[in-house]
Amino acid sequence: MTNDAIAKFCETQNVPANNCIRIDFKKRNPILGLFVEANDYEELKSKNFWRIVMRANIDEWKRTKNIEMAKIYSGSEIVKLSFTANKALV
Repeated sequence: MTNDAIAKFCETQNVPANNCIRIDFKKRNPILGLFVEANDYEELKSKNFWRIVMRANIDEWKRTKNIEMAKIYSGSEIVKLSFTANKALV
């Protein structure tokens, strides 16, 4: 996906409190997580890189806002974004 498509999804969608975003990739299994904005958000966005906190770490991240809990992923490997309940991948 392009950085504009991902940014539009992130900036115009409100993720319900108990939900995550399902992120489907070209060459790897999908993940559940949330996109997070850090100090370098605009710089990463311009290069189509995104910080994502995995579902297992969301509660801890919400409490601490520790950016080290997020991993950086390339937007060019993302093929689809969708909302899903906070459950295991089916």
